[in-house]
Amino acid sequence: MRVFVTGASGWIGSALVPELIGAGHQVVGLARSDASAAALTTAGAEVVHGSLDDLDVLRDAAGASDGVVHLAFKHDIAFSGGFTNAADADRRAVETFGQALAGSGRPFVLASGLLGLKPGQVSTEADGLEPNDLPAYVTGGPRIRMGTAHLAIALAGQDIRSSVVRLPPTVHGDGDHGFMAALVGIARDKGVSGYVGDGSQRWPAAHRVDAAHLFRLALESAPAGSTLHATADQGVPIRSIAEVLGRHLDLPVRSISPEDAPGHFTWLAGFISLDSASSSDLTRDLLSWTPTQPGLLDDLEKGHYFHTDRPARP
Repeated sequence: MRVFVTGASGWIGSALVPELIGAGHQVVGLARSDASAAALTTAGAEVVHGSLDDLDVLRDAAGASDGVVHLAFKHDIAFSGGFTNAADADRRAVETFGQALAGSGRPFVLASGLLGLKPGQVSTEADGLEPNDLPAYVTGGPRIRMGTAHLAIALAGQDIRSSVVRLPPTVHGDGDHGFMAALVGIARDKGVSGYVGDGSQRWPAAHRVDAAHLFRLALESAPAGSTLHATADQGVPIRSIAEVLGRHLDLPVRSISPEDAPGHFTWLAGFISLDSASSSDLTRDLLSWTPTQPGLLDDLEKGHYFHTDRPARP
């Protein structure tokens, strides 16, 4: 299968490309920089130059492929209105892929998220399938992005074998620069490894190799209109994470009150305060997905998150 992958040089994409090639697929990756293009070429993929704003490029590349995996998202969103603008660009890209693939029966796999899907409970693949199911606090860019996932599922009605893979907030592994790396940085800066309240908030997680494997399975065999959860750890207590960080950084582990959380955790406070456990039982049964990599706590114990000289990803 000739597969067009956006975000192919990113955190999950750089694991998905060898996963696809190893399974006999031909990969065409979207690259917006020379560094990304070089990384893709080295990995054995073809390169299409462009960004998510180049809709004609996306349309042509999708039309010339046997399937599409859409991983890319504008994560450089620190400017005003950034997440909403990024979510709008993502929706336009999905609409473009829908136009290119309509009536073909070809697969389209979208990366989405599940943090906050069902606060205080264990969410499943059956949750959040309707816009009215979303919690009231999900507004702006996050609501747009969840709406884009609904749009992707609806593409099944246009003879597209569409599926959505909901990713946990932490897709971990050596080289991760996401939430776990941010928590390490905050702990170093504050001199304490903190958690909010009693630290019982649960975060789902998956190793990026396991997540990449699920994207391949979805591309190859997910039924049209499927919602999938890339959850290996159903819910790791934030306090347990803080305890591992404190031990490796030789820092005290302390509770941070909800009132003080924004000052301590800054932009991460709202995320780390959510109890957002998630099940992947339906996904495992449907696609025989069996995570094989270390869980989050075991991965943290390996120590690579605490290296100060980790190279940046392209």
